[in-house]
Amino acid sequence: MPFRLILALAALVLAGPAAPPPPVPADPPLWIVRDDDTVIYLFGSVHWLKSEVEWFDDEVRAAFERADQLVLETPPVDPAEARRTQDAIGKTTDGPTLPERLPAAYRPKLAAALAELGYPSGAFDRVKPWLAATTLSVLPLRRRGYSSDAGVETVLTAAARRADIAIIGLEPRIEQLGYFDTLPQAAQLAMLTRQLDNMDQTGDSTDAVLAAWIAGDVAALGRIVDADQRESSADFGKAILTDRNRRWAAWIKRRLDTPGTVFMAVGVGHLSGSDTVQRALARLGQPVRRVRPAGAR
Repeated sequence: MPFRLILALAALVLAGPAAPPPPVPADPPLWIVRDDDTVIYLFGSVHWLKSEVEWFDDEVRAAFERADQLVLETPPVDPAEARRTQDAIGKTTDGPTLPERLPAAYRPKLAAALAELGYPSGAFDRVKPWLAATTLSVLPLRRRGYSSDAGVETVLTAAARRADIAIIGLEPRIEQLGYFDTLPQAAQLAMLTRQLDNMDQTGDSTDAVLAAWIAGDVAALGRIVDADQRESSADFGKAILTDRNRRWAAWIKRRLDTPGTVFMAVGVGHLSGSDTVQRALARLGQPVRRVRPAGAR
């Protein structure tokens, strides 16, 4: 082993465990929809977060603790069951392999990314492009210290279970994955090649989203979401954003007929930008307001 590497390893041992990063107070945006006997809080989720970000406090925690129902995009499921569902939809048994579907220049990029994630050669040969793209999207996040364990859904699910708050999902997991699976092949391959082209930039974009989310800067979040949509295919934007926002707005409108308090957390991209759940609600004649605008504190 080279001498300098031995010294570096020795220094790590002598230094002991690294100190945890300092807490980062966050003030993410929260909206409210209500009528005479029903309150629905809308919270923009970030699915992967850094553990030092302290967001579950102040208005967010107060709203959650008032709720008798937690609504997520999909209901919580056992990880093994989630994996079986994903594999059943996201893998194929015939036709060209995934590398064969890609332009030749992208095959080495795919192999390198899979190796970094710890997958053996050929492990993704029968994986559909959309599943490969979504799987690879977590690699830049792991590099920068993000974790799904610190993500909004994980934290809220644990809190709801401790408080015995009912949890439901807007979409079964199999339905959500189906939106990706039914995209045209060209749109799926565009997802994958874009991800392979932007492995480093994905981390930069996520950092920018996190900074805006921490600050409660809805305008900045909107600019990021809109820029991302301009670079995505029209098929992707319609299936993954527009159509779902409209369905969720219709669900909220119907839910107002049942008394109670609901805390609803969906991806912040659905609540920011030009195409949002709030805009869909406005078209249904249902007003939405921020619980506390940024800078009001």
